[in-house]
Amino acid sequence: MSASTLDLPRVPRLPAASLRWTPLAPLSVALSHFAGRIAKTHAGMFRRLGIYGHARFVLDPTDLPVTMLLEPNGGAPRVHLSRGPQRGDARISGPLSGLLGLIHGTYDGDALFFSRDLMVEGDTAAVLALRNAIDDAELDLSAEAQVLSGRLAPQVRWVIETAEARTGVPLSRHEEVEHW
Repeated sequence: MSASTLDLPRVPRLPAASLRWTPLAPLSVALSHFAGRIAKTHAGMFRRLGIYGHARFVLDPTDLPVTMLLEPNGGAPRVHLSRGPQRGDARISGPLSGLLGLIHGTYDGDALFFSRDLMVEGDTAAVLALRNAIDDAELDLSAEAQVLSGRLAPQVRWVIETAEARTGVPLSRHEEVEHW
């Protein structure tokens, strides 16, 4: 039995399994391009990393058959996907929904760590710097993807909204509306 107190959604088996045969090099290039776009629009996020601007972060979504190595490179980020283990200064592992939920502000990072839904290994100070930089930037990955897609933005928005509704995985930032 898991020590988890949160019931995080998992990526459905079929999409997750498709990554077993999908070529990872083109996905790595696309994700590096996407990260570069984010670096241009959220340059402060990379400055906020400070001394950890060249740390290597392994993101390990436990419900996918891949790991991701994120190298911020002082604002010129690179992303490398692999089906095997990767080495970095720090590793963050857990369901993709937890990792994305941290980015989008859906889940509280402390709650995820203390419930063991996300595990951190290695340089925890680097992970804390990354978390603080991402929190401060208030990223919305789906909005970034829509901007990159140009005239296809409405179709991309529909795909993202449909996938989010069907899986429960937080693919975008949802601002809380305060009621008086």
